[in-house]
Amino acid sequence: MSRVAKRPVELSKDLSAEVKGQSVTIKGKKGSLSLDVNSQVEVTVDGNVVKVAARSGGKFADAVAGTTRAHIANMVTGVTAGFQKKLELVGVGYRAAVQGQKLNLTLGFSHPVEYPIPKGITIETPSQSEIIIKGMDRQQVGQVAADIRDYRPPEPYKGKGVRYSDERIVLKEAKKK
Repeated sequence: MSRVAKRPVELSKDLSAEVKGQSVTIKGKKGSLSLDVNSQVEVTVDGNVVKVAARSGGKFADAVAGTTRAHIANMVTGVTAGFQKKLELVGVGYRAAVQGQKLNLTLGFSHPVEYPIPKGITIETPSQSEIIIKGMDRQQVGQVAADIRDYRPPEPYKGKGVRYSDERIVLKEAKKK
């Protein structure tokens, strides 16, 4: 059995977990998240503990059991504290501003870029060169951050572009004469 799947996921007293068929739902103060579980995995709830086990002893079942346990742990963190990613805009004239349900980006193109903010995600811009993405679903927060970064990834010569706040860009040396 997967080492990750062996550890149970503990729920605090303000959380509730429910298993219906192959679907697991976690409810907390920020909302609820649900996950469809693979048929190779069995999920049980005992009081305030969620246990994940593989139905068979195969390699695939063990791998999916560990992945499912990690997803459930992320769901628990999401409905209690939530997730956030921070992006930085580096470059002259690069700006970000939230207007309604759209994120307006000025990234050095001949046109402004408008990114529609999906449901379940909140985006804040404390300054013109910072973007903070918050939400319950870890995968969705990461995907939105990756989509925004994709408009202008950091280039290796000057480091201009959209980068994660903890990302380190290794700059290349310029061409010599």
